[in-house]
Amino acid sequence: MLRVGLTGGIGSGKSTVADIFRVLGIPVFDADFATRELMETDEALVESIKKEFGEEAYSNKKLNRKYLASIVFNDVYRLEKLNAITHPAVISAAQVWMQQQKATYVIKEAALMFESASAAGVDLVIGVFAPQHIRIKRVMDRDAVSREDVLARIDKQIDEEIKMKLCDHVLVNDEQELLVPQVLKLHEIFLQRIK
Repeated sequence: MLRVGLTGGIGSGKSTVADIFRVLGIPVFDADFATRELMETDEALVESIKKEFGEEAYSNKKLNRKYLASIVFNDVYRLEKLNAITHPAVISAAQVWMQQQKATYVIKEAALMFESASAAGVDLVIGVFAPQHIRIKRVMDRDAVSREDVLARIDKQIDEEIKMKLCDHVLVNDEQELLVPQVLKLHEIFLQRIK
């Protein structure tokens, strides 16, 4: 089974690409969703987060996202600490999930594919590229946040040009090139590679 990573900067369209692969019948592991779930269900992870960030990190057994965000998005060191706690659990969950799949190939969608070192667990990586001005507008519209908030999030990720150079395939999602034909082409390449 081929293990394919899917990454891109915030607002690039990773989720859209993942949804296209799902329509094609390809199983997709969503690392962001898994992280949110594990931060509330994995007892060891919950205890590690409480130990590092205090009991206030949880309220009624639910992660206090606003509280945690107020800490980590204003302090690079604390963000790195949170990532160091959560990434190993998510990488492990992805490996278990992949072993359970029966498909020809699977997709692991992760915004921080290279930053978290989870690229080591896949055979190749697809990057989704969109120009920064489009990404900013998409996130502002989607999350109802300011341009400054989006830029602060972008600053926490690897430079987009560097990220795309690390990828084996790059899909362009610039509202000029159609995305579906690009995904279909990769789908055929992956199916042929398995035969």
